[in-house]
Amino acid sequence: MKRIRANGFSGKVTKRRSGILIVMVEIPDELKQLKRFHGHLGPFVVIGYRMGTIARKKLEGKIEAIIFTGTKVPLSCIVDGIQFSSSCTLGKGNISIQEKDDAQAHFVSDNNLIEIKLRDEVRQRIESTCNRDVEEVMALGLFSEPEAALFNITSVESTQFGRTVKLR
Repeated sequence: MKRIRANGFSGKVTKRRSGILIVMVEIPDELKQLKRFHGHLGPFVVIGYRMGTIARKKLEGKIEAIIFTGTKVPLSCIVDGIQFSSSCTLGKGNISIQEKDDAQAHFVSDNNLIEIKLRDEVRQRIESTCNRDVEEVMALGLFSEPEAALFNITSVESTQFGRTVKLR
């Protein structure tokens, strides 16, 4: 079987019918682990994974997070992605969830605050086109998109926050 590589993914060509190339895409290891953790691989858990990864890159030390998604599925899947990638967990108590129905999270460490908000047009695209048949393909696409195409990211450095910051 022939192997191909495109957009950061590799796969095996399985069929060629009527000029259409069918490829089985191999899921990157970190997404396999995320899928195992969450139970399936959908777009919002990948969005949360990306948010937590961004926070980990930009902030040092212990991180606290507040997530504005609420607890209604599928938007709340962002919470699992953030827990998986940021090390902020409900069990440790360094994460909280606000019932705002907003695809946004704030992360704080020492004197730094990062606000990460999913772009409205990306949320609309997910909500208008995603279903069980295409969720994994859509998730893989979101995994490979540039940060700037997905998020509005604001960083704030201020001594007013210090370690007493509670984003509640």
